[in-house]
Amino acid sequence: MCKAMEDMRNESLQEGVKEGKKEEKRLTVLRMLEIGKYALEEIAEIAGLPLDEVKKLQTGQNI
Repeated sequence: MCKAMEDMRNESLQEGVKEGKKEEKRLTVLRMLEIGKYALEEIAEIAGLPLDEVKKLQTGQNI
């Protein structure tokens, strides 16, 4: 495989991993919101997301 093709493949894989991690954080936030045990600020800190993104998920908006 040529270098350019290999670089493109690696970039694609890295982007997939990044998107997977973002989706996992989103699902974690949704589960925590469903439980209703945590303040939004706590959820943001635990999930490692900005508070505004947690609020968007709470209102059903996609991030």
